[in-house]
Amino acid sequence: MRVLPSVSGLIAAAAILLPLAVQAGQPFDAAAFQQAQAAAKTILVDVSAPWCPTCQAQKPTVQALEQSQPSLVVFDVDFDTAKDVLRRFKVQYQSTLIVFKGATEVGRSTGETRPDAIRALVAKGL
Repeated sequence: MRVLPSVSGLIAAAAILLPLAVQAGQPFDAAAFQQAQAAAKTILVDVSAPWCPTCQAQKPTVQALEQSQPSLVVFDVDFDTAKDVLRRFKVQYQSTLIVFKGATEVGRSTGETRPDAIRALVAKGL
């Protein structure tokens, strides 16, 4: 006898797995961020919220950049819970992307979803 999953079971699984599928980078950690700065890495700070459609539109491009640029370090900042990090970077809105080359901020955008514009932003740090 074959058992088919219930619709509610599929919806519950999707609610758990979809946010994981669109996550890029690593959670922001101050020590890891300082190490990446000291190593003069290109850093992308991705401020997002799971409920934000603009943030979700940015994720595929951020993920593709992270995979294609081994020198790029991506840090995820949760807009809803990381208020201390938002103050540190003077961020007021979700969907903010900040690029650093080492300790120097070289670019910032908010609400940008065009892949070519996000790639150009990150290229400022490469």
